[in-house]
Amino acid sequence: MLKLLTDILSTPAILIGFVSLFGLLIQKKGSSDIIKGSIKTILGFVVIGGGAGILVNAVTPVGALLEQGFNLRGVIPNNEAIYATAMKDFGGATSMIMAFGMVANIFFARFSRFKFIFLTGHHTLFMACMVAIILSVAGFEGVTLVALGSVTLGLIMVLFPAMAQPFMRKITGSDDVAFGHFSTCGYVAAGLVGKLVGKGSKSTEEMNLPKNLIFLRDSSISISLTMGVIYLILVTAAGDEFVTTHLSNGQNPIVYAIMSAIGFAAGVFIILQGVRLVLAEIVPAFTGISQKLVPNAKPALDCPLVFPYAQNAVLIGFLCSFLGGLLSMAVLGSLNMTLILPGVVPHFFTGATAAVFANATGGRRGAVIGSFVNGVVITFLTLWLLPVLGKLGFANTTFSDADFAVTGIFLGYLATISKQAVIAGIAIVAAGVLSTGFLFKPTVRTAEKTN
Repeated sequence: MLKLLTDILSTPAILIGFVSLFGLLIQKKGSSDIIKGSIKTILGFVVIGGGAGILVNAVTPVGALLEQGFNLRGVIPNNEAIYATAMKDFGGATSMIMAFGMVANIFFARFSRFKFIFLTGHHTLFMACMVAIILSVAGFEGVTLVALGSVTLGLIMVLFPAMAQPFMRKITGSDDVAFGHFSTCGYVAAGLVGKLVGKGSKSTEEMNLPKNLIFLRDSSISISLTMGVIYLILVTAAGDEFVTTHLSNGQNPIVYAIMSAIGFAAGVFIILQGVRLVLAEIVPAFTGISQKLVPNAKPALDCPLVFPYAQNAVLIGFLCSFLGGLLSMAVLGSLNMTLILPGVVPHFFTGATAAVFANATGGRRGAVIGSFVNGVVITFLTLWLLPVLGKLGFANTTFSDADFAVTGIFLGYLATISKQAVIAGIAIVAAGVLSTGFLFKPTVRTAEKTN
């Protein structure tokens, strides 16, 4: 039964489908609308997942190409990998913290000013895993571990969307949906940098191109061409023998590079279509939950939610964030510190999102510099997280996104003081969140103009 619950809660499509179903039932919609809305919501997330799978398959070999071609070795941040490594020792605690953490999310959303329901299931699972690791290393176990972990997760699930919401209003032009992806600190940093440096800069979506280059306005074409150049450089550096033996299954390296680039662009294209499908269904369905359980609540959704609002920024953000990761790695190497290799998957998703945030506040200049800053932020935060993960800090992988590091460092360094300091820290944050429900009356924010 526990395994069934864990599988449901960690499968985004099913979790969001249940949310849509519940919302439509509360609104007493007809059976036709309920069935259509629920299935189309699930379908949308399956489409997003399919696009993400194609994208991940396209970018995963980049790490091997970098290692072979440029002799890079070190810790590669990857949420899926560290989660799989940790499940043997922390699987039970992770499942319980995730389940009760979602209940705590509803509680804090109901009784505080932070009206956000976090619906990115896989990130909830990964965060529950990291919280379980940190609290276990701190000496907590049993009911105390689960209770503290659940409260912590519930707080995280309302606080980080609240941090992102001012930027979301600017990006989307509305206050209907929130942002639920645990690299918010990097995105907020990028947005603030964009505001600082981007005055007068035009949006990434305003491309003034000669007529013979007008086809580059199509993001799928520009992504294919740009990634094609990158893959060709990488396969050339790695060598034909390595590519044909270990990656391409005998396929010519040039053909392999071209098809990988187009596969990358196809993944982005599919994700964008899935986002549009989900938004068309989940926002109306969520109205019922807002009316009954948590008045004025907003669904906090995964980072591809913002990709359609600045499609050119997606590619810019990936490249600049990855560059930030590479330069940060060079700095770490010069200081003889642990190398944090720039994971291609996290740099794509967080870099792309950071650029969308920064484009909304600072146009093209903001997107470039803001996403570069994101790459630096997730590199150094990841490095500072390693010491608090216990024996898992010595693994060749770790959690990849900024909020995991911020949360882990906060809990981990409280634990170096005492277990009581951890309890006090969590209690103070919880009291602060709940006090907002008494000190401030909920307000309805009007949409801000997009950049």
